[in-house]
Amino acid sequence: MIEHGGRLLEAAKRYSTPVSDWLDLSTGINPNGWKVPDIPSHVWNRLPENDDGLILAAASYFGSDNLLAVAGSQAAIQVLPQVRNNLYKKSRVGVLFPAYAEHAHSWQQAEHEVISVEENEIDSQIDQIDVLVLVNPNNPSGCRFEKDTLRRWHSQLRRRDGWLVVDEAFIDSTPARSLVSETNQPGLIVLRSLGKFFGLAGLRVGFVFSETSLLKMIDEILGPWTISHPSRFVATQALQDIAWQLTTQSKLQKTSERLRELLCAYDLVPIGGTHLFHWTKHDKAFDWHKALAGQGILVRYFENTNSLRFGLPKDNAQFERLNDGLMRAQKKVRGLYVN
Repeated sequence: MIEHGGRLLEAAKRYSTPVSDWLDLSTGINPNGWKVPDIPSHVWNRLPENDDGLILAAASYFGSDNLLAVAGSQAAIQVLPQVRNNLYKKSRVGVLFPAYAEHAHSWQQAEHEVISVEENEIDSQIDQIDVLVLVNPNNPSGCRFEKDTLRRWHSQLRRRDGWLVVDEAFIDSTPARSLVSETNQPGLIVLRSLGKFFGLAGLRVGFVFSETSLLKMIDEILGPWTISHPSRFVATQALQDIAWQLTTQSKLQKTSERLRELLCAYDLVPIGGTHLFHWTKHDKAFDWHKALAGQGILVRYFENTNSLRFGLPKDNAQFERLNDGLMRAQKKVRGLYVN
């Protein structure tokens, strides 16, 4: 199993700190997510139905009706390598690195040949791979790919039945960058989710956008009732709340800048990020991680890049706690290396 952010129960046991006392900044999930209303009792008593309004709401929000609702984008990430196997022989798959680790893991599990590619290596590798998997904007580096560049790579792959898979989990605050509206073309697959921007990770609701024939294959593998009726009910309303969406885009931008300024004050200068997190490299990154965790502040540590990802604090009180925690952690980290 791949490790992810948000393993709060595990951290609570490791550092002997009650769950209620933690400030969890490890996930990149909007801490001020869409407010879930009371769910009527009949929603719990009936099986999910496909014509309940979710697909219409999603098509309107995302700007395309070439979609399939799935149990979080993770469901699609796990199934796409199997679909590829059903259509073609084993493929050579280029996966952006560093990026969300489940992508590479899922293709490897399906016995495809997986190679890691950094963003500046893609042009030189594109003719040697069958599938290119990107996260845009990337997690954790925050790098962004321009639409014209993505279109060019898709065109090159499409000529030989290749795929471009773009995970847009963090794109909602900058929706003009999305390729969703172009997914009627063969070989272009876009993944979206309600987990990050909407702050509804617990719903496990995501969407795959692609040509109809590919969506049917995914649907057949996943089977019926992949998303619970309560999750569909909540997701439909969230997707229809345009006023909240516009307000949240603005708020996230301001909160993100505030976090950036705070991190810079402690020489943890972000080298990348999105409106939902900042990513910083530091030669003492693990010591920072431990020093913060010792105070009940959980941030994501990436061993393979010796880096840290900070999610957004929820309010002024959490910003003050983070500031105090960073001050104490800085003293501790410096003290470890005083001769």
